Amino acid sequence: MKRVEPSEFERNCADAAGAPDVYDEPVIRTQMNKGDWAILGILALIWGGAFVFIGVAVRHVHPLTYVWLRLTIAAAAMWVFLGVKRQNVALPRAVWGSILLLALLNNALPFTLFGWGQTHIASGLASILNATTPIWGVVVAHFLTHDERMTRRKVAGVLLGFGGVAIMIGPSLLSNIGTDGMAQLACVVAALSYALAAVWARRFKRMGLSPMSVTMGQLTAGAAMMLPLALFVDKPWTQPMPPIEAWGAIAALALMCTAFGYVLYFRLIETSGATNALLVTLLVPPVAIVLGALLLGETLAPQDFIGLGLIALGLAAIDGRLLDVLAFRRRIPKAA
Repeated sequence: MKRVEPSEFERNCADAAGAPDVYDEPVIRTQMNKGDWAILGILALIWGGAFVFIGVAVRHVHPLTYVWLRLTIAAAAMWVFLGVKRQNVALPRAVWGSILLLALLNNALPFTLFGWGQTHIASGLASILNATTPIWGVVVAHFLTHDERMTRRKVAGVLLGFGGVAIMIGPSLLSNIGTDGMAQLACVVAALSYALAAVWARRFKRMGLSPMSVTMGQLTAGAAMMLPLALFVDKPWTQPMPPIEAWGAIAALALMCTAFGYVLYFRLIETSGATNALLVTLLVPPVAIVLGALLLGETLAPQDFIGLGLIALGLAAIDGRLLDVLAFRRRIPKAA
């Protein structure tokens, strides 16, 4: 047996004592703070109008071409912004495989499926199907992560939220479920793809990559991925020039809903995890209805308020703080 000098033994003990305990420290916050909730609200406002923009765009531009234009404009905007800010966000060659998969799961596949789906079904029904993303997220995160396990509280919260979304959209659209089945299935697969992408995106924090770098990389990769598909399938040069409203919708989707939105989204995943970040898909349909009431003079029906109440209960259940406060108050003994 090799003899260990006292000085070497003491040095090894000191190194071991100073090593970070990566197992005891949680990777993310399971309960969101005020800043996280603010980002979630901004994302809901940004993405609440996305389905309206998509509906306008795909009426005039084929889905593959629309997705390519959306990603190309968004990627170009990110490159210009980062160039003006003089930020070096060069990605190591080793991470581009992960970036390509993220671009497929988070951009190319779901954008195309929702774009094609909305040529056959209403935007409101598509938003309902998009709201299944947190349900997929709870399941996916349970099996693919070690710190976002499924609990009865999370499952109950997500189901409450989805029930609220369904009530807000109303029975007139829910009665259409069963028709245009392939379009509806495409939207469900897109929601599953978003959930997988949210869990996959967690790895970039461990790689030391900023949300700006990840956003720039995935948009660039997604645009390059969609270019040959748009050229060979849609043949855009054979199509008439889209009207100004289609270009405006695509520009809004690219700059606001994609480039800016994903920077916020990846930052939320870094701090609060995939399951909490996916809660934004529960807020998108009600935000779209409220914006319609405020900006277009649309009236809110009683079921809209019932739906908002269920969504609030669902968010409270998933976040857990309100339930903790109520449980704490029950444990406090009353004065005689």
